[in-house]
Amino acid sequence: MKILWVKAERLFPVHNGGNIRSYHIARSLTQAHDVTFLSYYGGSRDVGYEAELRQHFPHAVCVCTGASKTSAVRRALDYLFHLPARAPYAVSRFASAVVQEQLAVWFQQQAFDVAVCDFLDAAINFPQRLTMPTVLFQHNVESEIWRRHSEASSNIGMRPVYKLEAQKMLRYEESVVRRFHHVIAVSEHDRKLMSRWVDPQRITVVPTGVDLESFHPCAQSSGKPLVLFVGAMDWEPNVDAVEYFCAQVWPEVKKAVPAAEFRIVGRNPGRRVLRLTSDSVSVTGSVTSVQTHLEEAAVVVVPLRIGGGTRLKIYEAMAMGKAVVSTSIGAEGLDVHDGRDIVLADEPGAFAQAVKILLQDAELRSRYGRAAIDLARRYDWPEIGRQFAEVLEETAGAKRKLAEANAPHMQETAALGGFYGERGR
Repeated sequence: MKILWVKAERLFPVHNGGNIRSYHIARSLTQAHDVTFLSYYGGSRDVGYEAELRQHFPHAVCVCTGASKTSAVRRALDYLFHLPARAPYAVSRFASAVVQEQLAVWFQQQAFDVAVCDFLDAAINFPQRLTMPTVLFQHNVESEIWRRHSEASSNIGMRPVYKLEAQKMLRYEESVVRRFHHVIAVSEHDRKLMSRWVDPQRITVVPTGVDLESFHPCAQSSGKPLVLFVGAMDWEPNVDAVEYFCAQVWPEVKKAVPAAEFRIVGRNPGRRVLRLTSDSVSVTGSVTSVQTHLEEAAVVVVPLRIGGGTRLKIYEAMAMGKAVVSTSIGAEGLDVHDGRDIVLADEPGAFAQAVKILLQDAELRSRYGRAAIDLARRYDWPEIGRQFAEVLEETAGAKRKLAEANAPHMQETAALGGFYGERGR
């Protein structure tokens, strides 16, 4: 197949959940298919990034869309500029006339067998009339994330903004999901949410995977009672998670295990995260190797209260044989089993109790770790890529069969048009 893959923002470095999922699946597709990866990004042109992308995707097309709104003031002004738009700001800020023009040409030419819109934010640049088989890759149900933002945010001043954006996102996301020929979700939970808008037969679940070459069982931790959180610290659900954990869970853990340490690992920690630092809480910022920190950890925690999609970091920790404690939202959509390969706890007291017990009981930690390894082995990225390719092939094939079935009718219509055209002269 000739596949067009369209993604907003840079793919590299591959350091957040969405980029990890996109990279491994798209890269798997290149093993048997011809993939053109369209990457468009803001800021100044980055020749190094474009060269790196073409090393992995030789037919990559890169578009630099210009200045990015990096400062808080510029982002606020940009938000006000986009406020009248029907699309939510999280989407409208990715609109690009250059990308729209390029996609319009490709769709007019029907230059590919199938196109992939990677994430909802890229959908704003796709033609309204999709003349090629096109699949929407939904890493999250964005409207659900924004709904949870508006309900759970600790920033009372931002709640009206989150509520407005949630309402816009719901309308926009429903319209986009209806427009695309097929949708790929990452969990059954997300599939059910989107089935409110379209026939469930138009939505296929392709689960999250894990890079088993990079994340594999390691020796037991050093014995230190180290609790670890891993995630991009410029993403609001992660910021909320560590604030919640430090305020409502960590004090109880420290009472029972005075030597316990909590380490927050992830890029771009802002002021809200940095101020959590204390004698027992550390913030690393970006790291060269997440695996090194996972090796040292006794327990990995995922105390998310907001979110959607699935958390790749859970499978990565599991692949390394780590005991994981998560909220139900944190593990939502993953094939995990409470009490066997993970501990799920939604109340602060229950979460703290689970962490305390696992820190104090090495044999129990080991048992959870072994079960986690067995589970993670079923989700290697090449297998996930194969499943993704099957959906693309079926979507392309269904559209092709429909076109072939309509061909005789179109020929007859054309002939009649010619006949009546001649008669009318």
